[in-house]
Amino acid sequence: MGMGGNEMKSPLSPEESVFRVDYPEIETLVRMALAEDIGPGDVTTRATVPPERKARGEYRAKQDLTLAGVELLPLIFRAHGGEIDSLDLLLGSGARVERGGVIARAEGSAQTLLECERVSLNFLQRLSGVATLTAEFVRRMEGTGCRILDTRKTTPGWRKLEKMAVRAGGGVNHRQGLFDAILIKNNHITAAGGITAAIAQARRTGLEIEVEVRTPAELQEALAAGADRLLLDNLSPEEARGWINTIAGRASVELSGNITLDTVADYARTGADFVSSGSLTHSARAADIHFLLTLL
Repeated sequence: MGMGGNEMKSPLSPEESVFRVDYPEIETLVRMALAEDIGPGDVTTRATVPPERKARGEYRAKQDLTLAGVELLPLIFRAHGGEIDSLDLLLGSGARVERGGVIARAEGSAQTLLECERVSLNFLQRLSGVATLTAEFVRRMEGTGCRILDTRKTTPGWRKLEKMAVRAGGGVNHRQGLFDAILIKNNHITAAGGITAAIAQARRTGLEIEVEVRTPAELQEALAAGADRLLLDNLSPEEARGWINTIAGRASVELSGNITLDTVADYARTGADFVSSGSLTHSARAADIHFLLTLL
């Protein structure tokens, strides 16, 4: 039987999960990944594995990690269209998994399991890598009241997935794109004719207004014009603390630039509301997860 008649068990309802896969663009991405990998057919599997052979596959963590993307597995097997008898998601995105922990099990056609192996691992490893790195940033910021934000420095086509992986790791999503939040940066300021003019024009949208400021004069102008959030870029922790004292709660503050695992605690203790780091998505190392097949 195909995926339509399968038993799929999940530890979380869709409403409880931090990872939603019911977006058309995600299904399109999964189908593209399968087509890219399998092409007209997996010649090795078809040549060596009898079509009637049944097997069980287990996804196991080979390192301590924070899980993300496991909810994609049903979509991957369904998009493949092969023979799967059961799929059991033992953990949900956001779960902390110790080395050796079993994440999910699938039973059915050995051919189907082998053909979906690489694509499913690519999604799981990449997204769990993002969640694991984010969770480490969060751990190093504990007790400061500051929160870690992601950026738009995402893999093209993967933004929804990578931003959900950041949430799975305990981070906070910044804007999804250019369409859902105002962030006035230096080139906008130049094109608009100054900070005051840019804020006045942006105010018509009704959205919260964030402004990047680079000098004390720009800081004062942005505050006077009523910016809701200030982005302070490339300051040292000591400089950031001084600027935040000047702001004195008149706007929320985001720090960016030079935010690494080694520096994030120092920046988080400056009094900032948020720190942001593109490394969460552009530099996360893939988590070590493997797929172990046994015959039934």
